[in-house]
Amino acid sequence: MVIDTASSILELKQELTNTIIAAHFYQKDEVFEMADIVGDSLELAKKIKASDKEYVVFCGVEFMGQSAKILSPEKRIYMPKRACCAMARMIDEKMFENSLEYLQKYSISKEEVVPVAYINCSAWVKAMVGKMDGYICTSSNAKEIITKAMSTGKKVLFVPDRCLGQNIAKQMGKTSCIIGDETDPTNIDIVCFDGFCSVHQAFASSDIDFYRQKFSDILIVAHPECDPSVADKADFVGSTSQMITYINALPKEQKIAVATEFNLVKRMRKENTYILSSSKPACPTMNETSLKNLHKALTHIKDGTEYLDEVLLDDETIHYANIALSKMFDTLA
Repeated sequence: MVIDTASSILELKQELTNTIIAAHFYQKDEVFEMADIVGDSLELAKKIKASDKEYVVFCGVEFMGQSAKILSPEKRIYMPKRACCAMARMIDEKMFENSLEYLQKYSISKEEVVPVAYINCSAWVKAMVGKMDGYICTSSNAKEIITKAMSTGKKVLFVPDRCLGQNIAKQMGKTSCIIGDETDPTNIDIVCFDGFCSVHQAFASSDIDFYRQKFSDILIVAHPECDPSVADKADFVGSTSQMITYINALPKEQKIAVATEFNLVKRMRKENTYILSSSKPACPTMNETSLKNLHKALTHIKDGTEYLDEVLLDDETIHYANIALSKMFDTLA
């Protein structure tokens, strides 16, 4: 017998009153439409914390499920698919230590460094940042957090996204460099780890030139994970939520080219919105989660059976990662 997976998921949602489904903006439509709450990674973690549900089925990538667990350690966080963000995989605890050792070669001691970690990193990297009294940031608040970090008088080590770090440095009128680019970091304000988002690297400044030639009145919107050469030419640069707000406020007849993930852009508007890339910029790991995966996770909750893709973190990791997250919240309060 062929099972209608979507219908079965809807039935399970009605039955599982102790469960909430969360989906990131980059999820496929079929999964996104099943969610009870949607948003970017931090927004979802905060919504989950505010929920009274015991079980959370998080449709996204692993670091997002971990962030939800850090903020809500008492909840059971299930990942329908334990997909891993490529950027988050670019830095681990050893690479973080290597970055500190790199600075030490230029007589910049660990005590003279304040780390700022983009939320797109593992719980263990977040914990290492917390142990150094550093900060977590998002793409929407990176400028405020880096400004706060710089007020300590210490050297800012920004991990893992070099593009976000460089773009924010430009906005602030500060200098930046990338670890390993042979720049002496001694007099540099923000030292960036050499990580990046594979999706946002698909956009080039030549794409902007193409659309400007095709439509004289087009507006270019870009995510700050894009290369600085793209961000420099854009009319608006902002986080996922900021882009949505900006675009929704524009007249429907306004033509817009957007440099971010495909699933999000196609849902933003039905008319006059273009993808700023010659290829389809769909995040491969975000697209791993399927209705079948979601159905399996919900079935485990219903049956009370062990689920291998539950997010589990030790108390020490949660404690120190929470310190770094709390410093972000305190800065923005």
